[in-house]
Amino acid sequence: YIIMNWDWFKTFSKENPKFWENYLSSFETPLNDEKYIVFDCETTGLNPETDRILSIGAVSIKNNQVIVSDFMEIFLQQEVYNSNSVEYHGILKDGKEEKFVEAEAVIQFLKFAKNVTLVGHRINFDIEMINEALSRLSLGTLKNQYMDIGLMHQKLIDDTSLESISLDELCKIYKVKKNGRHTASGDAYITAILFLKLKKKLSI
Repeated sequence: YIIMNWDWFKTFSKENPKFWENYLSSFETPLNDEKYIVFDCETTGLNPETDRILSIGAVSIKNNQVIVSDFMEIFLQQEVYNSNSVEYHGILKDGKEEKFVEAEAVIQFLKFAKNVTLVGHRINFDIEMINEALSRLSLGTLKNQYMDIGLMHQKLIDDTSLESISLDELCKIYKVKKNGRHTASGDAYITAILFLKLKKKLSI
């Protein structure tokens, strides 16, 4: 990753930054139905308006295979710190990971995702966290189509009355090992494996 100076974001301009224009222009090309981007955000809490993203992990799926060589993981500088959440994600404010400002992390994610369909677990929350970060840059919202593995599970068992099921419960039901649980990259990989199992069972 390249460290850049984002002071220019503070300067009023009627033109969108180049990375945002590139992201929007990616939707002018046909959607690749055989590719998905599975992603997860580790955050300081569960309020998109007041909490912040700590890390983003994402991996691609192509032709029904997880492409482990095509992934991203980025850690963010912690402008907001919540020590109570450390026990879940293990990300320390002064940890050894190289950390980037929020704008850089968002740019890397948009470059990785482009116009591809996004997949996640309770993905509405992760999308809202990304959208809040975009809002702080005075930009629009994510344009990608998206799928949620929890909703796929509900469709498979034909019961939409169930409350959102946890990732741990889904792993137990579909016999998926929980390697790297509670890290953004680990949860993205676990979600990718679950997605492929559900996709096959639903024949989609």
